[in-house]
Amino acid sequence: MNATPLPPVSVIMPVLNEERHLRASVRHILEQEYDGEMEVVIALGPSTDRTDEIAAELVAEDPRVHTVPNPTGRTPAALNAAIKASRHPIVVRVDGHGMLSPNYIATAVRLLEETGAQNVGGIMHAEGENDWEHAVAAAMTSKIGVGNAAFHTGGEAGPAETVYLGVFRREALEQQGGYNEEFIRAQDWELNFRIREAGGLIWFSPELRVQYRPRPSVRALAKQYKDYGRWRHVVARYHQGSINLRYLAPPTALCAIAAGIVVGATLTPLGFVIPAGYLAAIVAGSVPAGRGLPLKARLQIPVALATMHMSWGYGFLTSPRSLARKVIASRRPAVRTAA
Repeated sequence: MNATPLPPVSVIMPVLNEERHLRASVRHILEQEYDGEMEVVIALGPSTDRTDEIAAELVAEDPRVHTVPNPTGRTPAALNAAIKASRHPIVVRVDGHGMLSPNYIATAVRLLEETGAQNVGGIMHAEGENDWEHAVAAAMTSKIGVGNAAFHTGGEAGPAETVYLGVFRREALEQQGGYNEEFIRAQDWELNFRIREAGGLIWFSPELRVQYRPRPSVRALAKQYKDYGRWRHVVARYHQGSINLRYLAPPTALCAIAAGIVVGATLTPLGFVIPAGYLAAIVAGSVPAGRGLPLKARLQIPVALATMHMSWGYGFLTSPRSLARKVIASRRPAVRTAA
């Protein structure tokens, strides 16, 4: 008796200025250990580097690769454009700087079948290519850096609030109208919240791993985490009950440190106990996080931790209400399979 054929899969990629990693990322997709049919749809934003040229080369080299335009450059718009242009029942999200493990798609398809989930995902396995990126990767995979987020630090398989990237059943995306294009950041969390509210299951499994390349500078990391904080606050405004203590820790720490500095500078030196305590905590926490790394990388982990915490907290506290408008369900962008 012949085995049941594997379902065909559409891989969608939102890309903008990804010349450094795009070719390697697509290679990790095309070389997957998966016997089912596959297509790759790259949504091209208005890049200022060689991203479009590299994408054109990839299209010419392999008939499974296609591109669609994303003139806005916004990630959720790119994802919706790629979903609309794709045609298969399983939709795999991959970023232009993400590297799938060899059996990622096969494992995800199996987990969808075994769990009945609408979306499955795994670990965002940060890996650096120089001392600074090694430091950021260590910070992003430590509990002192990101709390108990399983998709950063690992954990047991089970239901989750959200997962990194995601492998979806197409009907779940169509039921929700795709990604909310208001959300420049946090669009994954917001979509997964809506899927859960509709009764769908989001499933985390440590079997699924995606290599992730961290931001290459302090400035880039600060912008990334400021945006994370700003848009996570927007999610909290849209969806009551979607916030928890882990998300409140960075803004609370920032306020406490700022207050301590003000008190220490104007009233009593005892105020400096708070910022000094925070500094001691991240230095101590960087020791186990940096185990096995070169000395230069270990010394930069506290800088990475402070940048992540303070930028996320600042973004959360300064998130303006004008960032996104309340979206009525009937106005969500429709996502349908391409003809």
